[in-house]
Amino acid sequence: MTIIQLQYLIEVANCGSFSAASEHCFVTQPSLSMQIKSLEEELGVILLDRSKKPVIPTEAGAVVIAQAQEALRAYNYIRESVAELKGETAGKIRLGVIPTIAPYLLHKFIPDFVKRYPRVELEIREMVTGDIIEALKHDRIDAALVASGTCGEGIIERDLFSDTFYAYVSQSNPLIERSNIRIEDIDMKDLILLSPGNCMRDQILELCQARRSVPSHYSFESGSLDTLMRIVDCSSSLTIIPEMALEYIPIGRKQQVKTLAKGATSRRIAIAIRRTYVKESIINALEKTILEKISMEKAAR
Repeated sequence: MTIIQLQYLIEVANCGSFSAASEHCFVTQPSLSMQIKSLEEELGVILLDRSKKPVIPTEAGAVVIAQAQEALRAYNYIRESVAELKGETAGKIRLGVIPTIAPYLLHKFIPDFVKRYPRVELEIREMVTGDIIEALKHDRIDAALVASGTCGEGIIERDLFSDTFYAYVSQSNPLIERSNIRIEDIDMKDLILLSPGNCMRDQILELCQARRSVPSHYSFESGSLDTLMRIVDCSSSLTIIPEMALEYIPIGRKQQVKTLAKGATSRRIAIAIRRTYVKESIINALEKTILEKISMEKAAR
């Protein structure tokens, strides 16, 4: 029995298919299948029901997978702890990123990070906040880039920088004539929002509800800020966007961006970390690289 075999078994159970698992593990499907078959032969039991679509664990497989997950956690903890004691910035970090951060920040720091820290294996997943919290609690990711204050108990948050909210207004909306907008001035029927599960949606709803009643139904919702802005462009609606999205708005549409009046909100971007993650050096390196990039951008403005 090997660590690789256990990793492959867990991945097949998670993916529900051998082909998807082989892609995630960066091996050929025959090689992955052979390793799992060898494990089954060694244990003398069938671990996966291959007749089902998706593939599911057998009763014995479920028991083995639960123990395999514990074994892998212990294995990774040992490796991380020893590397940390040796003062190395090395090892693996599984990073979750919310959709309102991923397209605007990842490409800015990843090239420098992987160049500076070649011994760090960076695995990134775009996930909504609720899924990130569950993944952190169940050890499926090690850290995440999130909006501060959204992860709850049991998760450490380290603030990075502030991200101010702006209104993005249709050219046919009456508010287009203003440079500064109060929340009270927004016709809530015109406001389009991110879909449920996005923490920025919750922040905007809290802000609006603090000012006035909000209708329970919205005519359009999306998981993408870019999609929301495109809908604004072809309608008379408006939406709320974060500061980090501003640089990607075409020059011809910059006049549609409006500041929100004093009393409106911003969010803090943070690194959320599961408490059992011991690679402080990797978190510090990640934090340093991101803050350097943000600082350079601000200085260039």
